[in-house]
Amino acid sequence: MKITPYLLPGLFLIEPSRFGDDRGFFAETWSRRVLADAGIDIDFVQDNHSLSRRVGTVRGLHFQAPPHAQAKLVRCGQGRLFDVAVDLRRGSPTFGKWAGAELSTENGLQLLIPAGFGHGFVTREADTEIVYKCSDYYAPDCDGGIRWNDPAVGVDWGIEDAAGISAKDAAAPLLADFDTPFVWEAK
Repeated sequence: MKITPYLLPGLFLIEPSRFGDDRGFFAETWSRRVLADAGIDIDFVQDNHSLSRRVGTVRGLHFQAPPHAQAKLVRCGQGRLFDVAVDLRRGSPTFGKWAGAELSTENGLQLLIPAGFGHGFVTREADTEIVYKCSDYYAPDCDGGIRWNDPAVGVDWGIEDAAGISAKDAAAPLLADFDTPFVWEAK
């Protein structure tokens, strides 16, 4: 498993080793020991799985606030998506900046997103599935988000308009109107 720091402090791009033959492939997609050996100590407690039927479906930018803030380990189970993380940590030198990575069944890449980031994605293929681990349980009272198309953040989703977006995501606040509950801790 190859673990590489990725674009913003705290993000990691993870490339699991794949072993394939004419039947397909096998990959170990998560190992607590391997991450710990790389200095990443996250205890995942919940797995989530989402299917988006249409190309251009946007979900996000979501987070859970403290005390139930979540780190996420994201991968594409089927299809292809562009995964995005936005730094929401007050005081961070990269506050309001975003990073994205294409995750697909084919490339097998994963994005490790620490707590304090907004997370979202846009589908690049029909019937795309996203699978991700979370470091805390879902808590409705801590659920939040920022607007997916906020010009101040400027995420390049690679689409003109979303093919599908929830009412909740469309009504999420802009970054300028958002009082972040996250604080950056320099290490």
